[in-house]
Amino acid sequence: MRFEELQVWKRSARLSSQIYRYFRNSKDFGFRDQITRSSLSIPSNIAEGYERKSDREFANFLSYAKGSSGELRTQIYIGMEIDYIDKATGKGWISESEEISRMIASLMKIKLEKK
Repeated sequence: MRFEELQVWKRSARLSSQIYRYFRNSKDFGFRDQITRSSLSIPSNIAEGYERKSDREFANFLSYAKGSSGELRTQIYIGMEIDYIDKATGKGWISESEEISRMIASLMKIKLEKK
């Protein structure tokens, strides 16, 4: 199996793509950079951890991805509050990032229980 086959990687990569497209023309470079980086960090850490040699290393990178999911949700909430993100889009992203976070936690549990 390859990381590209993991549903959690597919969903997080899709979410990151949506966020990149949404903020493509934003002039607030600081906010745009922060929210796109945190969204990109989720699938990137899943992929990097998957390519590591051990389940423990994979679990560590999954932990980073889960942390980035929380960071992303924080930025989405703030983006909605300051009217950078419309409420319907933001709520959808929050819901998807919460589900991705749950998927990551489940995968972490599986990998850590193998030890």
